[in-house]
Amino acid sequence: MTPTLRTAGQLTGTQSSDGLLPPTKTAKDARSLSAASLMPAKQPSYARSMNIPGSFAPELRSFNSRIDLARIEVGSYGGHEGQRDDNTTEERQANFRDRIEKETKIKVGTENLLEALNAKSAKQARDQRKVVESELNTSNRKIAQLQQDLATEIQRSKEQAPLSPKGRLSRLFRSAPVRTQSHQDQQIDEDEPSHDLEVESPTYILAEILRALEGEGMPSDYYVGQANDLVELFKRHPALKYDLAWPIFGLRMQMMMLGESREVVAAAYRVMRYAITDRKSLRIMRALQTDYFVILSLVKESKARVEREQALKFVRAFLDVKDGTQEIHPAVARIVVAVADHHDDQLRGIAILTLAEMLLKHPTLVAEASGLSVLCEAMGSGVYFAPETLIEPFLHLMDMPTRRRLLRSGFEFSSAFASFTEPVLNHHHEDRLLTSARVVVALFRSWPGLITLSLHQFLPVRSVVSTLYVTNLPVRTAVLDLLIIILRIKSPSWSSSFIGGRRLTTYGRVTNMRAGQQEASSTAQPAVGEAQKRSLVQHFTAVVLAVLLQQGLLKALMYAETDAPTQALRRRTTLLIAEVLRMSSELLPASWSYGMQSMPGLFDAAINFRNDDRFQAVAAVYQVDSINRTLYRSISSQDASVKTSEDSAAVRARAASKSQANAAMDETFFRAKMLETQILNTVNYTKWDWPGILELIEGPMINPKRLQEAMVTSKFVHRLLGFLRPFKYRFSDAANTKANQRYIRTACALLKLLLQTTEGAKYLESNKLVPQIGECLAQQDPVSGITSKTPLFSPDRMSGTLVGGYFAMLGVMCSDSKGMQILERWKIINIFYHIVELKESDDLIRALLVNLDYTLDSHPRIILSKTMIASSKQMRIMATKILRKYSMMPIEATIVGGGAAEWAIKLLVAQLYDPEIEICEVAIKILEETCNDMNSLEYVVKCRPALDHLGEIGAPLLLRFLSTSVGYHYLDGLDYITKEMDDWFLGRNDTYVTIVEASLARALAESPDTFKPASDEGLDPQDFGCVPPHFYRELTRTVEGCKLLQTKGHFEEFAATIQDFVHEDEDTEIILKVKGCLWAVGNVGSMELGAPFLERTEVVKYIVQIAQESQVMTLRGTAFFALGLISRSLHGQEILAESGWDGTTNVMGESLGYVLPVDLNKLFAIRPLVASDRISTIERSTRAPQRHGSRGPAGSATKTDPATRTDPADKAILDSIVMLGNTVLTNKALAELHRHKAKRASGFQKPALFKKAMALLAAHSYRIPQYRFVIDLFDKSVLRSIVLEEDSDDEDDSDDSEGGV
Repeated sequence: MTPTLRTAGQLTGTQSSDGLLPPTKTAKDARSLSAASLMPAKQPSYARSMNIPGSFAPELRSFNSRIDLARIEVGSYGGHEGQRDDNTTEERQANFRDRIEKETKIKVGTENLLEALNAKSAKQARDQRKVVESELNTSNRKIAQLQQDLATEIQRSKEQAPLSPKGRLSRLFRSAPVRTQSHQDQQIDEDEPSHDLEVESPTYILAEILRALEGEGMPSDYYVGQANDLVELFKRHPALKYDLAWPIFGLRMQMMMLGESREVVAAAYRVMRYAITDRKSLRIMRALQTDYFVILSLVKESKARVEREQALKFVRAFLDVKDGTQEIHPAVARIVVAVADHHDDQLRGIAILTLAEMLLKHPTLVAEASGLSVLCEAMGSGVYFAPETLIEPFLHLMDMPTRRRLLRSGFEFSSAFASFTEPVLNHHHEDRLLTSARVVVALFRSWPGLITLSLHQFLPVRSVVSTLYVTNLPVRTAVLDLLIIILRIKSPSWSSSFIGGRRLTTYGRVTNMRAGQQEASSTAQPAVGEAQKRSLVQHFTAVVLAVLLQQGLLKALMYAETDAPTQALRRRTTLLIAEVLRMSSELLPASWSYGMQSMPGLFDAAINFRNDDRFQAVAAVYQVDSINRTLYRSISSQDASVKTSEDSAAVRARAASKSQANAAMDETFFRAKMLETQILNTVNYTKWDWPGILELIEGPMINPKRLQEAMVTSKFVHRLLGFLRPFKYRFSDAANTKANQRYIRTACALLKLLLQTTEGAKYLESNKLVPQIGECLAQQDPVSGITSKTPLFSPDRMSGTLVGGYFAMLGVMCSDSKGMQILERWKIINIFYHIVELKESDDLIRALLVNLDYTLDSHPRIILSKTMIASSKQMRIMATKILRKYSMMPIEATIVGGGAAEWAIKLLVAQLYDPEIEICEVAIKILEETCNDMNSLEYVVKCRPALDHLGEIGAPLLLRFLSTSVGYHYLDGLDYITKEMDDWFLGRNDTYVTIVEASLARALAESPDTFKPASDEGLDPQDFGCVPPHFYRELTRTVEGCKLLQTKGHFEEFAATIQDFVHEDEDTEIILKVKGCLWAVGNVGSMELGAPFLERTEVVKYIVQIAQESQVMTLRGTAFFALGLISRSLHGQEILAESGWDGTTNVMGESLGYVLPVDLNKLFAIRPLVASDRISTIERSTRAPQRHGSRGPAGSATKTDPATRTDPADKAILDSIVMLGNTVLTNKALAELHRHKAKRASGFQKPALFKKAMALLAAHSYRIPQYRFVIDLFDKSVLRSIVLEEDSDDEDDSDDSEGGV
């Protein structure tokens, strides 16, 4: 292994993921002796497990030189022998342990084989037994020898000599880069005594490293190595940086940053970044003149990327400290803006991201530095890879009126909309369209964004809609995609076929799909519809749709349909029109949807017989009607709540009548049908008619006579069962594909049919199918003694073939008492018990438990209960999810001892006490869904679950208990209601606001096409965007809860808070409190029993006032959603109608919870921005950074110097720098500055003039080349004089003596 060598004073530290590599040093033979060339291939990274202050992207790493892979003579570098021996010893020990583990596995396998041979006859296995015994003896000898060698190696490593201090540091940073060792290093090593590593303190190591940094004139890699050691010390001992001696530490960092080597300066930035603790430490660092260093580093050319990258990381570290942005000087913000505005800069993306974060935490700083225009340009130009993330800080500013004054009334976002209307000039236009579309979508996904779009009479929205009149193909396609995403339209499965040109005149497939889904979801709970009615996302989508329709969306779509560039685009537009019409009828009030359904303009063109375009309009009307009918048929795939019990009953009735007709089939026709299946003609199962076979099994063979004929008279059933037998290797070797799943369905139907009659059960019992399945399962049972080189239920065969279908067949047999008797006869039940005890067969156990049937009170229930207690964590979670299906069954009081639902609920309640919290969460979710049924809820309460130990996890289930009187009295007896009520009143209401807003933001950020449907266990419902359970809503469901709410007087307190702070727009804490009160009032008002509270307090009119007049956009959105909840009750609808708000109802007159004002413009009325207020706000806010910036570039400008004030040459230089920022006078300013430089003006050696120049650069906007030009005018000794506070008389001498290091 490559030994770790040392440098003078200390060894280099571990090269972490964001560490720095020392510069390349070339030896006499031209070989690279850099540390990078001698580093091992892989090293442990500490950065991956820690949040590095200021880090922004793991892929941005610093590489200053090419890695040289030339062969190096390691022995020539005087390495530390003890370090090399220690590493070799560890490798040997690991090698011995690996070999012992392998030999142990071989031994175990040999012993198992020997046990299997002992079970056979002695004559047959005699020779094999001898070979196996010989192998077993060899394994034992090898294991003994390896264990002896391992013990010897461990003893030898313990007897090694103690290490020197250099060796201790090497042990601390073991994977340090290897470098050459100088003569001075060897001399230092000889003088150092030996100490114990455990006695060494981090403080002592820190002192040694700082002492080593005192050396001057050392090579660059020496300082880089010491800096890396210092960083690793901070990472291993984070508390060490709180006790730094800043005068000494700061001086070392200043000297490093004054060095000529870029790598040394970058290392200094990195060390200081890891030394940051709090805002006080930032002030100390700024006192070291770091502002000057950062500016000088960032203006350098791209070849100094390592230094510039670490400088920008250092600035970003300020953002990770609380109130750290207050310590960022405006001059530093200016240079970051300049980097973000420099088109060819490699760090432009990182600078843009840094500006966005600064805008979020300190908006006035970015506004003063002219960073808003740079961020706005990045949003629309496509230069930033994630432009939609840049919109969030702007929307944060738009939310509050005090922050909103920094913007120019919403025109900052116009660049994103310009891409849709500007002419196509180059091939990058499509990329810009996609980038701009992402920004526009982000605006349509939040309340601040939506209200921003309403500025200037909805000018941005009208810009999007008017783009539909542009016939350019890329633009039209981008706009249609944009509208589909904005309206959250989930494309139907047949949309691609329709757009491709197929006709939608055959609905058979869609109808079959609908029937199948209805049958599969016949047990759907009413909670799905409940959640759908309370969907905040749908309510928000209704507002977006209303805004678009008000700005002429439907008219523009009809024009786009008639003037489409291609046929595919016309069909896509037609599909969008149909979706808009459907959504308007579902989400908008009747006053909106009535006028939309007639499609004004299109019908007029269709009935205009004098116009030749009439036929095109008629075709469009026909297409829209066809799509509407198809959408109606397939609507069940998107919304399960529309499926009614009458529809399911009708489907079952039609299926039953068809089965009865098939069962009455006569003998001749039945024989002909059997012949048509080809089973009786050939044994090649690929030629069989499997749909016909399944039709016979589910139809005529239900008749006992037909079944008897298929079993006895013909070989129909015999050949089917023979095909399924494992050792025939036909079914068991079939590929596990979607098409072959029909074999499993047919097999399960056949077994289910045979078990329905006594003759069929006897026939199945006498067949070899079940015994062979049992023998294959016994191969996985270590107790059975049956083994196989290629077991049937191996993981590969389980995933690649249909052998997993045998578990589905066993599940069918477990659902019938006759099938259980057959399984007990062949001891398969015993094998089940043994399989669930296996430790490394989770896939087999999962397949078994998922397919077993637990409706009968028999062995499968015991097996599942055993798995839920004694198996691994993942298996217990899976077993708990299985119970959902049975807990949703109706409670049957007539069954003695309880049915499957009672059994499942009892097990779920028992799972609440599992030590793993994840299992408790799964059980809570299932029980919460089970409680949607009133009888199930009462039974859960009857089980009296104790949920105190679960804390917040069990809160949703306890809230469900409040919805019934039985649960209310149970919780009242536990003294839960009073404590929880006080908790919600004092603080949980505010927490609820955060939960709702985060859930809504997550739901709006997701595309509807990316939503994953609920899994089979039903544990992954898309709850994001729905109203979470609220204590006061559940409390208002019962009369007892309403009495308690009235007694406590909490509702009156909520109403009073809303009334008192209707116009609050500054205090964030009060705004949060008002939001919590709005959600509480809305949840209470959504219940019918909550109507008296609304009537008594008259709080609705104040909520309406907030929704229409509040200047805080998120508060206005909260009031809007609260009104939607209030509209859920009949009394709430009446109150809102009196206030000028209209709600959406279904055909039965029931409210859907979507409400809009009759005059939509009232919802978006916002006070215009006054320009003078904006200017004064910025001026007030920019005074704060200058108070703590006295040592920075701009702060230094306040200090006046008589020499610079009276010297005409210095004044001329400053005037030229000011002109440099003027585009018209730039050339003149450059010429004057060149003339001053040629004359060797004395001002370029004056620190005072340098400070004045830096102050001017901080006060105006300059580009990176201009920054670089001005700074290069001054002598390099000026910065050293400023940093070290040297006298001007000694500047030249100090510069000559120090050499810049």
